[in-house]
Amino acid sequence: RCTVDDRVTRVAWLNRSTILYAGNDKWSIDNRVVILSNTKTQYSIKIHNVDVYDEGPYTCSVQTDNHPKTSRVHLIVQVPPQIVNISSDITVNEGSSVTLMCLAFGRPEPTVTWRHLSGKGQGFASEDEYLEITGITREQSGEYECSAVNDVAVPDVRKVRVTVNYPPYISNAKNTGASVGQKGILQCEASAVPLAEFQWFKEDTRLANGLEGVRIESKGRLSTLTFFNVSEKDYGNYTCVATNQLGNTNASIILYGPGAVHDGGNAASRAAASFCLWAALLARFLLDF
Repeated sequence: RCTVDDRVTRVAWLNRSTILYAGNDKWSIDNRVVILSNTKTQYSIKIHNVDVYDEGPYTCSVQTDNHPKTSRVHLIVQVPPQIVNISSDITVNEGSSVTLMCLAFGRPEPTVTWRHLSGKGQGFASEDEYLEITGITREQSGEYECSAVNDVAVPDVRKVRVTVNYPPYISNAKNTGASVGQKGILQCEASAVPLAEFQWFKEDTRLANGLEGVRIESKGRLSTLTFFNVSEKDYGNYTCVATNQLGNTNASIILYGPGAVHDGGNAASRAAASFCLWAALLARFLLDF
């Protein structure tokens, strides 16, 4: 807008050195620029669908009693934040180095931040367009959120999923007791990415599903070995082997009968039992002496 009075004889609007309007005559070829008001008190133009290239100085030039006067206004164009380029979902092996990229545009220039959306909630990761993770661990897998903020509009938010491969780790394998003629189930649970494949062995013999009255079922992280009718020959030590492309691991699991002494896998219990046995032997020796 440009305020004028009745002494003004000529008026014009300029963008830098380019004449947009002189009086009611349009000099600009841009159809977005139109005359809004040309009266004795106001001379104004309107720009539709403003673009960042419209930013800059605009000059209202008036002629009053043969004396030219100018009034200048600077147009500042704000642009909401927009993420224009971001890394794709990625799969890496544990221990690798990872760089995630998030490029954003806006006016004023937006602030870019990365957050790790883990099961424990949002964790701050980086305040930069690039997020670098050296020696990535399995706990650092999951979704990473990039946010671009400049207070002009709501933040622009995008997500990248990082999958971390790691070798199997058997997290649960317990000895189990079962009576003759009853059903017995051995369970083996392994964490791994990608998911582990399971095999069951008794001593050096690999067990096959459906043979000798046993069934092997593996789904997700869990594998079960089921005996439908336990017999004396079924008692003993079994080995669960979990394998994926990064490696393998195994665990020993015992199927035992009622009243059988078995190793529960507890270090404290084993230590206590060893101490009691040693004490008993020592007492017997002293009595004999």
